[in-house]
Parts: sequence; C-alpha cells; structure tokens
Amino acid sequence: MDFAHSAKAADYLARVGDFIRTEIEPVEADYHHELAAMDDPWVVLPVIEELKAKAREAGLWNLFLKAESGLANVEYAPLAELMGRSFIAPEVFNCNAPDTGNMEVLHMYGSDEQKKRWLEPLLRGEIRSAFCMTEPDVASSDATNMAATAVVKNDEIVLNGRKWFSTGIGHPNCKVAIFMGLTDPDAHKYARHSMVLVPLDTPGFKLERMLPVFGRHDEPFGHGEVSFTDVRLPLDAVIAGPGRGFEIAQGRLGPGRIHHCMRLIGLAEKALELACERATQREAFGKPLANLGGNRERIADARIAIEQARLLVLNAAWKLDTYGLKGALSEVSQIKVVVPNMALDVIDMSIQLHGGAGMTDDFPLAAAYAGARSLRLADGPDEVHRGVVARIELKKYSS
Repeated sequence: MDFAHSAKAADYLARVGDFIRTEIEPVEADYHHELAAMDDPWVVLPVIEELKAKAREAGLWNLFLKAESGLANVEYAPLAELMGRSFIAPEVFNCNAPDTGNMEVLHMYGSDEQKKRWLEPLLRGEIRSAFCMTEPDVASSDATNMAATAVVKNDEIVLNGRKWFSTGIGHPNCKVAIFMGLTDPDAHKYARHSMVLVPLDTPGFKLERMLPVFGRHDEPFGHGEVSFTDVRLPLDAVIAGPGRGFEIAQGRLGPGRIHHCMRLIGLAEKALELACERATQREAFGKPLANLGGNRERIADARIAIEQARLLVLNAAWKLDTYGLKGALSEVSQIKVVVPNMALDVIDMSIQLHGGAGMTDDFPLAAAYAGARSLRLADGPDEVHRGVVARIELKKYSS
C-alpha cells in the first residue's frame, strides 16, 4: 500500500491548509470569545456564514462525500486532520458531524423525494441535522437493547421513545433528525429496526434539555435529550424501508469513524504544537520547561504516538476503500480504541505544561480534552471495539 497523497488530495491539502491559516485561524479566538459573551449562545454568528460562503466559492465544500469531491477515504483523511485543528473548520467546509454521516445515509439509501427535501439543503449548508440513536434508559453500547419504537400502522409510522446525546440538536438551523427505533421485535435481531426522518416541527417531538459534557454545552450545536410521543409520519419518511436500520447504521459508521479519528489526530497535533511553544517559551527554576523533568521524553512520546495513530488510521481508510467495511472491520475498531486514548494523553501532557492556564478557556486544551474523552464512547465504547478486534483475531484460530 502507498500512502503518498494523490495529486488531487495534495491539491486539496494545500488549499484547505491555506484557507485555515489565512481565513479561519485569524478569527477563531474572537469567534469563541464573542459567542461565550452572549446571553444566548445558541446562534450562528455572521462570521460563520461568511466563511462558509468563501469556502464554497473556493471549491472547498462537501469534501467528505466522494460523489461530490471525488476523494476516497484515504484521500479525505488528511483533510479531516487539518480540519480537526479548529473547532469551527468542519462546519465552515460543510464537513461536520453528524451532518456528514446523515448526508452519507441519504446519499446511499434515501429516496428521490428524501434527497430533494433534506439532502440537497444539507449539501448546500442551509440546514443542519441530528442523529437520534443513543437512549438514556438502556445500555446503548448494545444497540439491540434499543427501547424506542417505530411501529408501522397502516400508511404511517409511529415513533415513541426517548433519545439523548443527539449531537447538533441545539443548532438553530437543525431542521431534521434521523431517528432509529424498534419496528419488529420478532424479526432477526439485525432486521428489527428502522431509521426515520423526523422534521423537528412534527407534533410529539420535544427537545427536553441540552446536556453538558464536562460542564460544556458545545454551543451552538450541543448534545440534547429529546422525546418522541406518538410522532406520526407517512411511511415515505422511513429510510430505505422498515427493518433496514442496522444495515444503514453499518454503512454510516465506517467512514464516520475515519473522520472522527483523523480530526482527533489534528487536535492532538494542535495540542503538541501548543505544548512545544509553551515548553520553549516559559522558564522555571532557571530553565525552559522543555529542559525540566521528563518533558523532552514526554514530547518525544507524543510525536511517536501521533505518527503511529495516523498510520493506523490511513491503513484503516485504505482497507475501507479497497475491501469495504467487512474487510476493514478490525482496523476500524482498532482506530476507535487507539486514537481517542492517544489524543487524551497528548492533550493531558499539554495541559500539564500549561499549568493552571491549560484548564481555562484561555487555551483550547480543556475543550479539546472534553471532546477527545467523549469519543471513547461515541460510535461505541472502547470495550465494544476491543471485543470486535479480539473476535476477528481469535476466529483465525478456530477449527
């Protein structure tokens, strides 16, 4: 395998990197300060729409979707890494989760009407979306536990249940959610569930509360707890038909895990960069911080860990492109264990070098730590992914 960038990927890398350096980084700190100072931070500041318009005009738009950009997973991965250095870059390039996964679902499984109503405005960046799968009352690490229901009644589908950690639900432009619920409890366990498109103005839908993550609400996207009470929708709101929810979920999660992991690598790179700047510019006990204790070794270990993680993700992306999700299942699970843990270690090291300042919002490290920690649970906890890797490994030795 060859991880050298293709000509197309190299061109995008140069252009995306330049856009981040010249357009996003100069305004990002002021953006966060302005949003934090607002009485109601659940808004889209004008600078975001201005940056989105510039990115779209520059052709740096919807890069995650091969049908739009022509980029394979292994080509998009380094672009996701660049975007991961910034908290706002993914939205600016219309490449932010959960919209990317939802757009992939609609592209692969949506009807013509669903694509026209929801996919096209999502691709234009006019609306946002949410994904409602995790539930508060069951162990959602086992998705077959799902208690929320999506029951077919005549020409309607009726939704009931409660979901939480529905990322993006607080965004003022969030207009639709993909809901996953139990349709036929007697079917095979992977044919029991359905995915349904729910306009957020549908009667019976309610945003119960926004959930803090380590005290942060991640405005203006956020993570919400939502309820569905006798939400009635026509059957054409079901994606691909009743009973195909798990099939769709598997198709959605493979590329999404590559995106998450590469953005985290970008975040780790930013944390290491900040650590090195702090270690060389600050002195204590008559020496630069870099020359105290084991800080040189810690910085070296961080560089090694980032490089190892990046190669592992590129390998998973290459296998996903070459063999599909079934052929890359172990590798995709491996990166979901390795990368968040690596990022947490690097960010924690950087916080330590920054002292008390590292825990404040004067630096992006505390927010970075919260985001990285959440990804040890999002898309499945470490334990589930280790179980997948072990199962595949042990199968080689079964008679």
